[in-house]
Amino acid sequence: METLILGWYVLVETKSVLMLTIYASLQYVGTLLAPMFGVMGDRVGHRNVLCAMRALYAVLATLLMSLAFMDAVTPMIVLVIAAMLGLVRPSDIGMRTALVGETMPPSQLMGAMSIQRTTQDSARIAGALTGAGLVAMLGMGSAYVAVVCFYVISLVLTWRAGSAQPPSAVKAGGVQRASPWRELREGLAYVWHAPQLRAAMLFAFLLNLTAFPLFTGLMPYVAKEVYGADQTTLGTMVASAATGALFGSIIMTRFGGMFRPGRAMIVFGIAWLAMLLVFVQTQSPATGIPVLMVAGCMQTMGLIPINALLLRTSDERYRGRIMGIRMMAIYGNLPGLLLAGPLIASFGYATMATAYCLFGIVFAVLIALHWRSHLWQSGAVANLR
Repeated sequence: METLILGWYVLVETKSVLMLTIYASLQYVGTLLAPMFGVMGDRVGHRNVLCAMRALYAVLATLLMSLAFMDAVTPMIVLVIAAMLGLVRPSDIGMRTALVGETMPPSQLMGAMSIQRTTQDSARIAGALTGAGLVAMLGMGSAYVAVVCFYVISLVLTWRAGSAQPPSAVKAGGVQRASPWRELREGLAYVWHAPQLRAAMLFAFLLNLTAFPLFTGLMPYVAKEVYGADQTTLGTMVASAATGALFGSIIMTRFGGMFRPGRAMIVFGIAWLAMLLVFVQTQSPATGIPVLMVAGCMQTMGLIPINALLLRTSDERYRGRIMGIRMMAIYGNLPGLLLAGPLIASFGYATMATAYCLFGIVFAVLIALHWRSHLWQSGAVANLR
């Protein structure tokens, strides 16, 4: 809801796709901090870190709600709050994933990741539809009342999840812990010396660089400038993509155990880029929305195996750091979005988006070829079921 509300507000108030891409990119400024959130999760508990993060979301949303009721919101204020959220929010998915890994046995991780995605995707559907509708009917302030309430509820529910004590504390016993920076270096070295982890991280970065800007950050531009539609249509577009993602999550929940994670992430990741390539050629919501649904399905079926691979093939003591490093891949959104604005201004949306998709497909194939013994062979660690 929040991303949709603020993205549309910035585009309408500034009438600039560059400002829209700046707003979207500010949501990822904290990706370089994600490994340290992972270190904190390993040290003090993933649940405790998540609760602190969600308390901050609620505080910032309350501030923006208050400003909206006072009619004091400006694009600059929105960008500042987006930057503050962006310092923390990129680590949210990683901490959630680490918490699932902490509470589920390895043999059930693929199904657990899929169920976790169904909650995320169903929330995106409801948020996209209700967020746009609330703003259109009641204004930003009233819409933000709902945003604040959901953040508070999420804080309460997160407090009831997982364990307050990190698994590493149990194993460490009375042994003195290393410094946070040393633990971070150990996590980076662990990833670097595991080829399947290194390949998965690079593949995730590629998807964030090429696919996510088209699938999330630029959606308001497509709705307004390409389709000539309003925010209700934007909400429907986002909800259709989330509906497809939900179908993908359900498929992975039921049949995920049949897929080999290394192969699945490559095949479905390329399929996601291919569907986005089709989407950028559409000229109306009637043709674009069905394609978005298929693209959303491919997105989920490509991302779930990445996280399952990372958790299943790494030591539980490193899970927070591994997922924190995984969140650094989200940094690919930043150059992807910032380059998109000038490229659209110079060459047009369709040319820019087509180039992004083709670039992503080519390099996805190169990653699969370079690490084929670690990602494609049925006996590889990354493909254990």
